Amino acid sequence: MDIIDPQSGCSGGAEAVLGLQPNSSISIVYHSLFGPHNDLLLLEVDEKFLPEILHQRVTIRGQPDEDAVLCTVSKTYAVKFVGTSNSVFLIPPTDKVSDLCNNKDDNMVVSSVIKVAPGCMELVEVAPKLDKLKLLLSQNPYGFSETSDMDISEEREKTRIGLYRWDDLVDRLQASDEELRMGLRSLSAIEIDGYWRILDDKYMNAILNMLLHNIILNDWSINALNEDEVVGVLETDGFPRNIATHCLQVYCCKVDEGVGLSSTLKLDERRICVHLAREILKEGKMKIEIFMENGRGRFLMECMLVLTC
Repeated sequence: MDIIDPQSGCSGGAEAVLGLQPNSSISIVYHSLFGPHNDLLLLEVDEKFLPEILHQRVTIRGQPDEDAVLCTVSKTYAVKFVGTSNSVFLIPPTDKVSDLCNNKDDNMVVSSVIKVAPGCMELVEVAPKLDKLKLLLSQNPYGFSETSDMDISEEREKTRIGLYRWDDLVDRLQASDEELRMGLRSLSAIEIDGYWRILDDKYMNAILNMLLHNIILNDWSINALNEDEVVGVLETDGFPRNIATHCLQVYCCKVDEGVGLSSTLKLDERRICVHLAREILKEGKMKIEIFMENGRGRFLMECMLVLTC
């Protein structure tokens, strides 16, 4: 390509370059608006990303001291700048070019360059950065000190210390919406009054132990628990309905969806036993004999017998 006087030939714009045939050439000139290009960043993406980008379904996330990531609805991508030794010209469409043809008899087509890009950004899929999620939610876990109707105290509402709404988490964590929801599920988090919370260990132990106690007391089948009935009994024991429902979602799986009726649930024996064992082992490592002599260890074994019968 030749660099020629911008006043000779006809302006073809980007279409002329895109339609260039093999073994042919075109002349280019610097546009009258050509200027610094340090305000320009090009992003190279796979065609599968175009619909999400064009329909504004992607976001750039990260704190000022972090490397930015690009998030789609379900995935997270690192943004890497790749320099190039070749000149990357930015040529506007024909209807945006101001240099018009001065010589009507000249068949030469000229394209005007308004910017030169030093390189482009590329996307590399990475794992979501959710390490801070547990730390954030652990600042203010939901426990016995909360009021029964789960109203947040005026002071806590005023300062919002340790309380995070969905938008707060999105702003602080480098993860797609879908990955963030998976992270919240892995921590057994629950949304209470618009804030995402995890339950205090002692509180979760209390409601789980009460659930197991009620199963034995009422002679319920662990493979066919009536959700409404179980939640109703836990409510009479002093636990808020949405917390009781959340506990069942964590430690049970649905056998069938009730249509207009209550769902039928089945206890997740493995998850319950793992939870109880971890609580015992918080005291430190111990031999199996000592574990069995521990009062809670015997309770765990009794629960295992009940759950596997």
